[in-house]
Amino acid sequence: MTKKLLRITLKKSVIGRKKSHRQTVRSLGLKKVNHSVIHDDNPSIQGMINKVSYL
Repeated sequence: MTKKLLRITLKKSVIGRKKSHRQTVRSLGLKKVNHSVIHDDNPSIQGMINKVSYL
């Protein structure tokens, strides 16, 4: 069985956003605009993505 992977890309700046949203983006491993990371697909990552999906 292969595990699903997600490629997550930050598309907008975190300047002026809520502190909790900035921390969520940082905890996902995203640093700059257009930076991408790959994570396993699990409920905790899905929740973090949903929280900052507008970015």
